[in-house]
Amino acid sequence: MFLGKYASMLDSNNRLSVPSAFSDKVLDGVYMTQGFDRNLLVLTTDAFEEIYRRVKSLNIADPLARLLLRMILSTADRVETDKDGFITIPVELIQFANLDKEVLFIGQGDYFELWSPGLWRKQEAQLNDADTNATRFSTLTIATR
Repeated sequence: MFLGKYASMLDSNNRLSVPSAFSDKVLDGVYMTQGFDRNLLVLTTDAFEEIYRRVKSLNIADPLARLLLRMILSTADRVETDKDGFITIPVELIQFANLDKEVLFIGQGDYFELWSPGLWRKQEAQLNDADTNATRFSTLTIATR
């Protein structure tokens, strides 16, 4: 599982060192695609194939389904992990996510996200608003069993 938050530095060749907590799970490469919040989604092959399976089962006559399919697949790229434990981020995805030098790895269980620190601070402000969270998430069913 990808858990926690880690910082890494993007080098001049758009390479990013994968944190040791994540490195054993990305040895076979990953799929990287545009996220929903001006971030990047980074998925193992199994996770990407599961999302693809679900998205391709949507009705392509539905304009919303076509948009989702285009968003995920047209921006996706297979990224290999090099022998030094680095992944190279495609330029288009760097631009989309406003990535500069420092990049944050945010664990999401089956996948992780890459964020610029400035955009993550905005996201974190929402997450840390305990008063609003109680009502914000009240319609979701969150259970341990």
